[in-house]
Amino acid sequence: MPAGKLAMKGSRTEADERLLVQAAQKDPQRFSELYEHHFRAVYAFVARRVSTREIAEDVTADVFYKALAALPRFDWRGVPFGVWLFRIAANCVADQFKASARFSEEAGPEPATEAEFERAHYCARLFEWAEKLPSDQRRVIEMRFAEGRTIREIGAELKKTDGAVKQLQFRALQTLRAQMGEKKPGGRHG
Repeated sequence: MPAGKLAMKGSRTEADERLLVQAAQKDPQRFSELYEHHFRAVYAFVARRVSTREIAEDVTADVFYKALAALPRFDWRGVPFGVWLFRIAANCVADQFKASARFSEEAGPEPATEAEFERAHYCARLFEWAEKLPSDQRRVIEMRFAEGRTIREIGAELKKTDGAVKQLQFRALQTLRAQMGEKKPGGRHG
């Protein structure tokens, strides 16, 4: 899939993002808006390619440091800003591997593909959608899918019955499916 097709329904429009980039190019303090918008996707991309959370955090910080430093030279050429960040991330992961390879014999990361860039973007979009859920639903989704907890563990922590936790999860997933435009059971769109 061409890089230009990474823009998703409901996400910041290309025109809006272009304005943010231009504002950040004029005033580097405005870069924080771009950082906030893209952090989760970049972190998710990096975290799948490195061995520890600490390395993922360091590499992600390096990605945004390099992006901010290179921002004055960023030019719209049909590639979304997020894809540009992923290319920086792929290079930073490769650099991190090269630096650590001097001390170990492990194999390096596989080169990133456009499909992986798209998946990271999609995961970030899911995080954004999840953040808009009611707080109890959002917490259940985070605990269940990000933290890998069981229904029983979630219920114990939230002081809810297993049935209540399942209902919160069901409603949250139903809302997320509707936001993603997937078909609901029975062939209806949500």
